[in-house]
Amino acid sequence: MSSCSESVFDKLIIVRGAGDLATATIIRLHNSGFRVMCLDIEKPTVIRRTVSFAQAMFDGETTVEGVTARHCDASEALSVIAKGMIPVVADPEGRCIALYKPEVVVDAIIAKRNLGTSRSMAPLTVALGPGFMAGEDVDCVIETSRGHSLGRLIYSGSAALNTGIPGNIGGFTVERVIHSPCAGEFRACREIGDLVKKGDVIAHVGDTEVRATLDGMIRGLLHDGLSVPEHFKIADIDPRGEKSDYLTCSDKARSLSGSVLEAVIHHLSACKA
Repeated sequence: MSSCSESVFDKLIIVRGAGDLATATIIRLHNSGFRVMCLDIEKPTVIRRTVSFAQAMFDGETTVEGVTARHCDASEALSVIAKGMIPVVADPEGRCIALYKPEVVVDAIIAKRNLGTSRSMAPLTVALGPGFMAGEDVDCVIETSRGHSLGRLIYSGSAALNTGIPGNIGGFTVERVIHSPCAGEFRACREIGDLVKKGDVIAHVGDTEVRATLDGMIRGLLHDGLSVPEHFKIADIDPRGEKSDYLTCSDKARSLSGSVLEAVIHHLSACKA
């Protein structure tokens, strides 16, 4: 890792991605006293929108667990931070990283491949999930696969390969996640938090109906009006129904956020040694 100054909380952390896992990481870092901004695409395709700062791209502002994020231009980011909020900037290529020279860059896009993050971007670079080689692409990789190694910090090697199988909730895995039956414009006719029965129509892609695959609560739903290809993830149903919590970060997201914080503290502690 590169050397850094002894100052800690005045240093900037840039998180690439603003989905649910990235948002939990941003909240953890923000609540720990760090200055954080995040970058995403102009029209994010996240489905866990109630717990994703990406929603600020559509609504202007969004609040998750008491932390507010605001969509802004890169030039406004520091003033948004000064107001105690998280700036959300449309910058998928990460062009503003060179401008702001952050102490840490976290790739939390969860694309299962590297979309351009490199160790040259900051003194510490961290990536969540597969698609990165620690020690080559980034300094540290965080294991995102559920199980014994979830949240493990990897400083040499890579995370486990993506299995394509969602986590088991109430005995359901692949059934929980709904994909588009065809290409077209997505339009929801239900909302996140709604209780549904298997077979209920919850959305349309073009003129094609999208039906619930099981009984439960809608925990994730794509933003209206987005164009999607066939077999694109558009919804998530939690079989726990009324017991589902769709307004706060998940257990997995919290675990990963703690691991990122550990990596950052480890880096800053090493700088002081």
